[in-house]
Amino acid sequence: MRDLQASSDPNAREAIDFFVYRASQGLGAMAAAMGGVDGIVFTAGVGENSPTIRAAICRAAQWMGVELDEAANDAGGPRISTADSPVSAWVIPTDEEKMMALQTLGLISEGESAGS
Repeated sequence: MRDLQASSDPNAREAIDFFVYRASQGLGAMAAAMGGVDGIVFTAGVGENSPTIRAAICRAAQWMGVELDEAANDAGGPRISTADSPVSAWVIPTDEEKMMALQTLGLISEGESAGS
């Protein structure tokens, strides 16, 4: 995503727009399936590190009540929606490597107890 955002190639802009479209489409589908949402969370690589992408997705989600706080978004949150936004938006850091290690350790432990 960093390479796409740094590129002047029109295809890069199209790829970013498609990414935002698909994320927004998924968000809308989940909101419909759940009968609405109280909040949305941005995490991991793009979600934690791209205020531009977060802003685009939040603008696409205005229909369901997301009101973006631009300054908070640019600062990385944690809350990036306005205080009176009907649907809150957050940036929550994740440690993917730690989670993979913990899950691997859990599988190893299960395997050892099954072999006993």
